[in-house]
This record gives sequence, C-alpha cells and structure tokens, in this order.
Amino acid sequence: MAATILAALINALSPVNLLWSLIGTVVGIIIGALPGLSASTAVALFIPVTFNLRADTALLTLGAAFGAATFGGAITAILIGTPGTPDNVFTVIDGYPMSQQGLGSKALGIATVASFVGGVFSTLVLLVAAPPLAQWALAFGPAELFLVTLMGVVIVAGIVKEKPVRGLLSAMIGLLLATVGMDSLNGSYRFTMGQVSLFEGLPLVPVVVGLFSAAQALWLAWENRPYIAVDPNSLSGSVVPRFRDLCDLAPTFLKSAVIGTIVGIIPAAGATIAAGISYNEAKRASKHPETFGHGEPHGLAAAEASNNAVVGGSLVPLLTLSIPGCGTAAIFLGGLLIHGLNPGSELFTKQAHTTYTLILGLFIANLMMLALGLGGARLFAKVTTIPNAILVPLILLFSVIGSYAVRNSVFDVFIMLLFAVLGFAAMKTEMPVAPFVLGFVLGPLLEAQFRRALMLAGSTVWTVLFGSPLRVVLFLLDLFCLIGPFMSDIARFFRGKRARGEIC
Repeated sequence: MAATILAALINALSPVNLLWSLIGTVVGIIIGALPGLSASTAVALFIPVTFNLRADTALLTLGAAFGAATFGGAITAILIGTPGTPDNVFTVIDGYPMSQQGLGSKALGIATVASFVGGVFSTLVLLVAAPPLAQWALAFGPAELFLVTLMGVVIVAGIVKEKPVRGLLSAMIGLLLATVGMDSLNGSYRFTMGQVSLFEGLPLVPVVVGLFSAAQALWLAWENRPYIAVDPNSLSGSVVPRFRDLCDLAPTFLKSAVIGTIVGIIPAAGATIAAGISYNEAKRASKHPETFGHGEPHGLAAAEASNNAVVGGSLVPLLTLSIPGCGTAAIFLGGLLIHGLNPGSELFTKQAHTTYTLILGLFIANLMMLALGLGGARLFAKVTTIPNAILVPLILLFSVIGSYAVRNSVFDVFIMLLFAVLGFAAMKTEMPVAPFVLGFVLGPLLEAQFRRALMLAGSTVWTVLFGSPLRVVLFLLDLFCLIGPFMSDIARFFRGKRARGEIC
C-alpha cells in the first residue's frame, strides 16, 4: 500500500499532471466566480477536454476544477453580494458586508484559507476512509449493488425537497433516456430510430455539456445583462490574513471542515446544506452572535470551510459505492465511466495507481488554490467584468468543440444543442436538472444490476429486495432516503389532523 501511494504521489507531481491540475484550478476558479455558472458547469466543460488524456490526468483535472469552482463562487459572493455558485449562498451573509466596510481583501483571504482547510481535511478523510469502505463493498452481489445504486437515484427527493414531483419526474426522464442504445444483456437495440450514432446510447458528454454549459450560456444571453461589475474600492488592503486572525478562526475552520465532510458523505445533502449547518453552529457557539450577518469573519470562515469540505466528502460514496453525493459528483461519475473506471473495490486494487493519483492530486490542487487565491484574488475578480457579449459565444464555442471532439461527430453537436435548449427550458420552468443527471448516469448500472439479480434469484422481485438481512437493511435505507426529507412535513400533517380531531 505504501509503495502504491508513493508511486501515485510521484505521478501526481509529474509535469503533465501538475500542468493539468493548474489548468483545472485556474479555470475552475474563473467559472465559479461567474454568477450563473457552477462547479457542475466546470466539471461538465472539462469532461470533453480531458477525454483523450490518461485516466489519472483526466480525473485529477476534474477534481481540481470541482474544488476550485466551489471556492471561486466566494469571490463574487464577497465582492458584489451575488453567489458565484449556489454553494456560496451563506458566504454572502457576512462576506458582502465585509466588502461594504472596505474589508473585501481581508474577506477574500479568509475565504481562501477556509476553503483550503476544508478541501485538505475532506481529502484526508477520502484517503483514509475510502479504501476500507471499498473492501466492505466486495460483499455486495448484483442485488445489493442494485439497492445501493437505487439509493443514488432516490436521494433526488432530498436534492429537490421544495419541488419533489418535478425532481422525481426529471429523474424518471433521465432513467428513460438511459435505455436508448444497445441492451447490455441481450444485444438488442432500443429506441435508436435506426440512427447508428445512437447504437451506444445517448452520448454522455454532449448531454452533460448541453444541459449545464451551453444552457447557462443561453440563460446569460436571455438575461441580457451587459456584464457584472465589481467595486474596486472593496479590494484595498492585504489579502493574506494575519497570523492572529488565523489563530482566532482555526477552531471554526476545523469544526466546519468536519461538518462539511460528514454532510458531503451523506448522499443528496450537498454544499449548501453543509454551509447552512456550519454557519448556524458557528453562530450558536459565538460569544457575540449578534455580529453575524454584519461582517463577522467566523460566519464567512464557517461557510467556506464547509462547502469546500463537501468536495472530498462527496467522493467517498462515489468512488466506493457509485453513489454521487451531489449533482456535480454525478457528472464526475460520468468522467469515471468514460475512462472505463467503475466505482468499487477495483478502483483501490487494479486501478489503485489512478485512484491514489486522483486523491493525492486533490491535495496538490488545494495548495494551488491557496496560492492562486491569495496571490491572484484581485485578478480573478476582474473576470466578472468580462462582457456577456464575449463570454456567451466563448462558452458556446467550447461546448461545440468539446462535443464534437469526443467522437468527431456532428451528430453529437446537434445532441448538445438539443439538450442546451432543454436545459434552458428547464431553467425557465424551474425543473431541476441534477435529478436528470443522476437518473441518466446511474440508469444503465441500475438496470444491469437489477436484471442480473433477477436472473440469479429466479425472477422474483421479493428475493432481490428481501433475500438477505443486508438487502433488507439497504431497502429500508432506500425507503428512508426517499421519504426522510419529508418526515417533518408528514408529522406536521398528522399533528394538524389530530388538532382538528380528524384522527384519534
């Protein structure tokens, strides 16, 4: 094991991998800093770019972009009060007031260090916790893998609690479109309409790039805003935090990193929930809670440490059990599958070199993010002044090139454009897209494991679901993931009926 980790570290430090880590970090920060774009956009854009790279280099780049985009969203959250990504909502509460007080540079420095601490801590947990969890997964047969994969789909209820019906509908559409192409068990073709380009199914890269990158570009064009301006007066002073401030904030950094990592491991919880929990905990533990919301550094530190800790945390169930911790992790799973890597024990045995290169590369990417955040915060802030008239065509250009380059197919470009329109329509109608991605990516795995389990169990669904104590536990976990987010609403409903005397 030690020899494998050492070899992976040397590989992660190779010039090629360092270069791509830097590219992923820089572009991730830039994309995260642009309101309307997100970590999902960053990872989706990089999937076609890294398609022809070695698997370890590609995954390392995707991981770097994932974490950097989450941090990049703090830049605009602090400077203009607009979260660059949805994960930075709680950053605005104290970050923007600090900027209004002329402390924008100090706020950026705190956010950078907090993101670094959260990212490094969660990556350390990933390094330690993922291998034994993957070994435990060896006990899983097709039925158990079906139930675990099903958990990755039903967690959609937690992702879109506010719109559960739309979320479940979106996931079902994703599952339906995942059946297009060749049947993996009997070789027959389904829903291809005679199109040779669909024999292998709808191509993942054009679908994801269209839904996230190109659709966001269409949205920016529809908003018709010329550009996003940053007040340069808020960037006076040093970005590097003072040692005394870091010592004062250290407990908040660490506590929030722990909370963010745990929340990241829990499927469907996500960075926004982690930031909210950490922010409330920091406020509860503070001697001066009344300062929160008025430029309190501890509130800013709590939000940024936790949302970046979710990155490493969400990769723990993804790499071991195929369960994406969030929508961005689902896109990351697509990157794994494109390079022929299946989550599970083999990632830590046969493909251990690639996997540990990814994990150790995340440490390096976080160091790069720290250096770039402290040294180039003012420069990254200028990105928000790029006119949308330039930004939108650039995003669309990269989307077209990326979609075409995977299979050198014009058909894939049309697929990307189709899903760009669908993604834009989804944004207009507030139809969540993350559930679709979960259904589309996990659909083939879900179907294959279920049908294998049926064949082994003599075609009885009962045996698949309840044939062993482990299956019963997994089924109950699936059921909890589906209805758990609504337990408080259900309890409130029955309390109301009891109060009205409708039930005993």
